[in-house]
Amino acid sequence: MQSASDRHEYPAHWEADVVLRDGGTARVRPITADDAQRLVSFYEQVSDESKYYRFFAPYPRLSAKDVHRFTHHDFVDRVGLAATVGGEFIATVRYDRIGPDGMAASAPADEAEVAFLVQDAHQGRGVASALLEHIAAVARERGIRRFAAEVLPANNKMIKVFTDAGYTQKRSFEDGVVRLEFDLEPTERSLAVQRAREQRAEAHSVRRLLTPGSVAVVGVGRGPGGVGRSVLGNLLAAGFTGRLHAVNQAFPEDLKELDGVPAHRSIRDIAEPVDLAVVAVRAEQVPAAVAECGEHGVQGLVVLSAGYAESGPDGRERQRELVRHARAYGMRIIGPNAFGVINTSPAVRLNASLAPEMPRPGRIGLFAQSGAIGIALLSRLHRRGGGVTGVTGVSTFVSSGNRADVSGNDVLQYWYDDPDTDVALMYLESIGNPRKFTRLARRTAAAKPLVVVQGAGSAPQGHAVRATRLPHATVSALLRQAGVIRVDTITELVDTGLLLARQPLPTGPRVAILGNSESLGLLTYDACLSEGLRPLPPLDLTTEATAEDFHAALARALADETCDAVVVTAIPAIGETSPGDAELAEALRSAAAPAKPVLVVHVELGGLAAALSAAASTAPRAGASPRARVAAQDAGPLQPPVVEAPAGAHLIPAYPAAERAVRALAEAVKYAQWRREAADPGRVPEYEDIDERGAAALIDGLLARGQGLTLGAEETGELLGRYGVPVRRAIPAPSPDEAARAAADLGYPVALKATAPHLRHRADLGGVRLDLADEEQLRRAYAELTGLFGQPQELRPVVQAMAPRGVDTVVRAVIDPAAGAVLSFGLAGAASQLLGDMAHRLVPVTDRDATSLIRSIRTAPLLFGWRGSTPVDTSALEELLLRVSRLVDDHPEVVAVTLEPVVVAPHGLSVLGASVRLAPPPARDDLGPRTLPVY
Repeated sequence: MQSASDRHEYPAHWEADVVLRDGGTARVRPITADDAQRLVSFYEQVSDESKYYRFFAPYPRLSAKDVHRFTHHDFVDRVGLAATVGGEFIATVRYDRIGPDGMAASAPADEAEVAFLVQDAHQGRGVASALLEHIAAVARERGIRRFAAEVLPANNKMIKVFTDAGYTQKRSFEDGVVRLEFDLEPTERSLAVQRAREQRAEAHSVRRLLTPGSVAVVGVGRGPGGVGRSVLGNLLAAGFTGRLHAVNQAFPEDLKELDGVPAHRSIRDIAEPVDLAVVAVRAEQVPAAVAECGEHGVQGLVVLSAGYAESGPDGRERQRELVRHARAYGMRIIGPNAFGVINTSPAVRLNASLAPEMPRPGRIGLFAQSGAIGIALLSRLHRRGGGVTGVTGVSTFVSSGNRADVSGNDVLQYWYDDPDTDVALMYLESIGNPRKFTRLARRTAAAKPLVVVQGAGSAPQGHAVRATRLPHATVSALLRQAGVIRVDTITELVDTGLLLARQPLPTGPRVAILGNSESLGLLTYDACLSEGLRPLPPLDLTTEATAEDFHAALARALADETCDAVVVTAIPAIGETSPGDAELAEALRSAAAPAKPVLVVHVELGGLAAALSAAASTAPRAGASPRARVAAQDAGPLQPPVVEAPAGAHLIPAYPAAERAVRALAEAVKYAQWRREAADPGRVPEYEDIDERGAAALIDGLLARGQGLTLGAEETGELLGRYGVPVRRAIPAPSPDEAARAAADLGYPVALKATAPHLRHRADLGGVRLDLADEEQLRRAYAELTGLFGQPQELRPVVQAMAPRGVDTVVRAVIDPAAGAVLSFGLAGAASQLLGDMAHRLVPVTDRDATSLIRSIRTAPLLFGWRGSTPVDTSALEELLLRVSRLVDDHPEVVAVTLEPVVVAPHGLSVLGASVRLAPPPARDDLGPRTLPVY
């Protein structure tokens, strides 16, 4: 379809799918000579007013010369982009490079005129804003740094598109025309505007899937059973508030209803709009179903059908074609191979999933890529006995299956400002875009808790993910830095989520423990110590304690300013009955304060667990529909009777084991501390001695030699020196005489070190001799090394001036293609190499990040005077970390830096070894225009 340009081949990398303001999608691509008829058809559907605004005069039709001009581009000085839906144009944008005189020009001219035209039916959807982002990125790629646009004063919509974009601009008025000029270099404001638009658009696209006014199930069988029939039954049982339609091309023509739902042979036969289609047909039948949905104007799809990427290469290509097909019609997809979606809001009551029962309404959002894990999560939140009590329910649930389109990032965008969701729980088998996920997680976690279980193994076959070189532990550390509450199992996921959903955040780690079992109290005390909490001595109320005793003790503990949270332990008394459980639960609830969290550890106390949950919203109420009451009665063991709680009562989570309660509390304590610190994230300091331009020139010159290279010692020292990071000189010593000359040049005392790969940084192997005070000692040490390890050419010995004694550390920075730039720190040697005791932060690192980074490793006490040793200069170490962070942030061509060892002394530090690798920087999609990923 696409033709080659006059001067450049067709730039396929400019093609992109985008989410528009209303949640629909559009395809952005370059305009080519093959688009002449599409352009004419598009122009015919534009109103006369919009044409006047575009050409400043009545312009009813395009001439043949106009069509040729607007469809023939060289993709350098003249570029046109179109936004398409269903293969047809809905908007266009073009730029023409101009010189200082305003006439057509070529490079090095760096200014261009830009103009838009949006079909009236699609105005207000954010199409022009999306096109501006993409045409600006194209222009920057082609060396254009500034756009100029002439707009009629009455064209307020287009003026707003330019002024709201966030670029630095200049505005003038002459000859009845507003002239806008703006630089295309992204600014902090333009990125903020772009990301705010991204959030609104992606959130809206998920909202359309979760709050449909009408749902069609495609693939409903006439007989009982089957996926489609099951989903239809689940929608009916949930009491979906919208309109339902059953679709199957095999339905007899005279079949009008199925289970009380209108029956149709095709989506096309439905005489009203359909917001959501649940597709449950064989994979080979899905393309036809998608085409029917697109032509009917369906807004989104949930594809339950399997046989896609999870089945192998052929299935992966089917999956890509499915996404292309759906997006061409402006539809987003959950799936394929999905379990479905649920929204418990009383205004929706959507159960478009394979879950046979609607979960209890509540404030927890659930996301799982795996259907099996989704079932487990729903079950654990739903039930009462044998585990954590269900103190709250679910707001929305999404199981994305192969997540070919809608992913966890999209759902996070929705939950961020969803008033019905207080806590987000996610089970992630893979992260498609870690850089974006980390950014969204940081913003979401600042507003509401985000708890994540991240699969440690390879991604499931159905998931196409970007390759990352970072270890799983490093990715986990980066998630924690972004405020994510990172847990290891779905049990911990639910435990932590239930606490955060109904209890306030603790203000510190001090924990009061009280209960009627001394042994259980001591177990809880020990668990607190293991989790890094600060427990107060347990208060034993004895087994004779009454509900009033519990109430009084809890009230006193909550009033005590020396505690930040309370764990109540309870064991059953002989002859205790269910009313007693309810009495104790009410005593605890009535004493609970809104400012401190309360948790209960119970042992085989099912009645108390149910009473504490008291989730009144889960019980059918008077006035509920008969269908809803029947569903509640038939819920079976997953929905036992619950005790009504008074309005406004504090719902207290109960746990069957002390370690589970304490682990959840410890996660809440760490998250609360992160929230407090996130309010003041620190700053990236400026250093006057940094020579950014000089470093850039040096890097450009070095990269001119090739695509990627590891710098030599002199080049490494020069580059690091421009950022105020001096490296102690190490002089090669291929012979004893040259070693002596080097030592004389440096001055005694010196160190003699073998730098062969198998001996580097391995002082334990004996390849280092320190404090050599004179030439005699140096020559003796040289002879010892060569006698032990072989000839000098094998050892690669170097001579280096002695540094002040201190603690050996290592600093690394790496550019990961998926996660971005990461700065790492640890102690040199076994601590980092054998035990993996390294801490990590995303670049750019702030002063607060640097301070926390060096304190995050387990061996940090060695830096602060452990066992009477002299504390080292951590301020100098923090400055070094900040300078390295600046280097890799300012110059993405620096793809790896290693400083090892960095000897941190009581005063100052010494970098004894360094290596730097340069390469063309990886693409930064988070700085480019908004696009949907293509997996």
